[in-house]
Amino acid sequence: MTVISVRLGLQQRVFPEYRAPFFNLLAQSCLQGFSLFAGEPRPEEAIHTAHGLQNGDFQPAHNLHISRGKTYALYQRGIINWLERWQPNVLIVEANPRYLSTPAAVQWMHSRGLPVIGWGLGAPTAGKAESVLRGNFLKSLDAVVAYSKTGADQYTACGIAQQRVFVAANAVSHRPTQTAPDRPNSYQGGKPRLLFVGRLQERKNLDLLLQACTALPQKLTPSLTIVGDGPDRVRLEDLAKSIFPSATFVGAKHGAELDPYFNQADLFVLPGTGGLAVQQAMAHALPVIVGQADGTQAELVRPENGVVLPAATLETLTAALTSALSDVAKLRAMGLASYRIVSEEVNLEAMVDSFAKAIKSVL
Repeated sequence: MTVISVRLGLQQRVFPEYRAPFFNLLAQSCLQGFSLFAGEPRPEEAIHTAHGLQNGDFQPAHNLHISRGKTYALYQRGIINWLERWQPNVLIVEANPRYLSTPAAVQWMHSRGLPVIGWGLGAPTAGKAESVLRGNFLKSLDAVVAYSKTGADQYTACGIAQQRVFVAANAVSHRPTQTAPDRPNSYQGGKPRLLFVGRLQERKNLDLLLQACTALPQKLTPSLTIVGDGPDRVRLEDLAKSIFPSATFVGAKHGAELDPYFNQADLFVLPGTGGLAVQQAMAHALPVIVGQADGTQAELVRPENGVVLPAATLETLTAALTSALSDVAKLRAMGLASYRIVSEEVNLEAMVDSFAKAIKSVL
């Protein structure tokens, strides 16, 4: 296990359930203690939050969400009181200049000669005013951790020295301990089995997946299992009844409940954005087809184990499915490549190792 000789504080806007394994592992690594400061999401976000840590201290923040049209900002009450109580010797904050209380936390640390690390997706193209604001905020940090190499390149493009930028590939699962499932070089029952796992919302583009299943050649017509729930479920079920009635909606499943679905599938498909289940699918030796997202998918999905769709269209998805499903032996090899990637490169343990490197660089 990685050992980090610090008393660490970590600020987040919210504490989603899927981050609990990472924060608990990071807390376990911090010899002098770990405290998380995070608040509640807006009700319409429907984020499932955690409310405590097994291995560390959790301080709820009072989030004030400030919205005007498409512009969003956040102020977190109590952040200085938390710092004064916890007294971290390293602070990690979300690298977002729209969080209006964070600069005061950075100043509190720096006035005591203590370092601050930013953590974020990256710095995509923005308007001039926002770019200046973001650049000034990023330059106030002692190091930055990006979710992906794409994000890291964006931070260096903002003027952050390369030696101050680290990559911690976004992971939600531990390094797999089970062996990779042994799948035969033929489809059981003669039909390939497609799987989607995730929240059912429009940005996942599941309507495209249903349409693509109907457009495949008859010999490749798959069975499709959709695991999850969400605001788009009723619409998708109605669509499935009209164009692909064999699709199965099984509702939300969590933890070990998901294992049978991953183990019985031949291919995992996420044609839209997001997708925390991609890494879980790969840990079960599944090849994956995913939509373009924020750059984090590129750390997981490569030609050796899957396809990142160049565009969210029916034509590109149908072509990717046809190519993948036409060669079972190649599909199995891609699944084993998925397993290798999450075993050796993208997992919670590797993520903690990257954070440890960033922390050691600022001490």
